[in-house]
Amino acid sequence: MKHNSEAQVAPVRAAAGAQIDEAASLGPGTAVWELAQIRERAVLGDNCVVGRGAYIGPGVRIGDGVKIQNHALVYEPAELGNGVFVGPAVVLTNDHNPRSVDPEGRPKRGGDWEPVGVTVAEGASLGARSVCVAPVRVGRWAMVAAGAVVTHDVPDFALVAGVPARRIGWVGRAGERLRELPGPAGIWECPRTGVLHAEKDGVLTEVSDPSATADGARSPLPRPAGQGR
Repeated sequence: MKHNSEAQVAPVRAAAGAQIDEAASLGPGTAVWELAQIRERAVLGDNCVVGRGAYIGPGVRIGDGVKIQNHALVYEPAELGNGVFVGPAVVLTNDHNPRSVDPEGRPKRGGDWEPVGVTVAEGASLGARSVCVAPVRVGRWAMVAAGAVVTHDVPDFALVAGVPARRIGWVGRAGERLRELPGPAGIWECPRTGVLHAEKDGVLTEVSDPSATADGARSPLPRPAGQGR
């Protein structure tokens, strides 16, 4: 492990029994727990956590600050952005038409099919035992409920649930369900942070001005007295 001259870099921590291929790349501060397997060419950013029994496939790319909980299966060529949360026993698939054998009954091998991946954008969360059926994209700061099966792209900030998963609401960066404000249609507020969002044509965007639309924000609103910046 290399250290720069100004600050010590946090080491990678790997528990006994974790299998990390020598061709994998793990950023400083990342921790890998017992029985986890990280395959060749996988790239993990800084300060990630890979839980007990989790699997990271060859060439999977994972950003900074990602948490992958126990027994999650992340198959190649998945890509996870910064700050993504992958709950226990989540599965990210990579074969839309899986078969063990070809039409002639011969065992299928690696070159007999082309894997397709799941993309999980910055800050999104996948609840326990949810399944993402590739190819799909889970948008920024979206939330997939526990046990959901995602078969279509999930918009930014969407809260989806069910089999197949459907949008049942919106969530903010704090993970709490947004509430729609009275007044102009399509203005939503995070009850924890007070951040406003505008909805237009099924797209939600963070804004500061409730008169703004999903096309972009106008001038910021003044904050109520006593609120911080």
